[in-house]
Amino acid sequence: MTDFTRYAIYYMPEPGALAAFGAAWLGWDAQAGRTAPHPEIPGLPLSIDQITATPRKYGFHGTIKPPFRLAEGQTLEALRTAARALCAAQTPVTMAGLDLHSLGAFLALTPRGDAGALAALAGATVRGLDDFRAPAPEAELARRRKAGLSPRQEELLRDWGYPYVLEEFRFHLTLSGRLAPDDAARTAEALAPHLAAIEAAPFHITSLCLTGEDADGRFHLIERLPLG
Repeated sequence: MTDFTRYAIYYMPEPGALAAFGAAWLGWDAQAGRTAPHPEIPGLPLSIDQITATPRKYGFHGTIKPPFRLAEGQTLEALRTAARALCAAQTPVTMAGLDLHSLGAFLALTPRGDAGALAALAGATVRGLDDFRAPAPEAELARRRKAGLSPRQEELLRDWGYPYVLEEFRFHLTLSGRLAPDDAARTAEALAPHLAAIEAAPFHITSLCLTGEDADGRFHLIERLPLG
């Protein structure tokens, strides 16, 4: 598939327990480009399909460079070449592990320990590939502003097309849409035994992924980009 509406640079786990859990939990395997059957997890307050409806189309990922449309005159092949070169010049990142947290009204896995190296990697990617990003449409900017942005976030939105980059960047692997506090707590409790081994393992980022959004709004892996 090459007919994509937007592109993004995501972290997507390489094949293993974390990738398998994420694809099954969300019900969409962006790396394989197909739906995935949900696991059996007792004790959830809602169906997995309801809990994961919002993040499903993106696949299991951590955003590094947020989705963007190609700038006029740019091509996917040029983007691929630049992304390969950029990632080859970056250093892999290792952190102590992952923890399940509530971020606002949704659940996500976040890295444990100092995230400075990961933030630097994201910043280099946002800056290094920005020549490929077309300006965001006004409707998209207006939608972002509805969240209530700080002056700095407004500046980042104007300069980079997204308010949560550079010093506002917070890496996370989204597991749910917006949940009521009680539903979030019950979902986290039900997920805990299924995430115990994943959370305890060291968290390695040895590659990033160039992804594309299809006409239905679902993201697909285009190419895995090794770091270093």
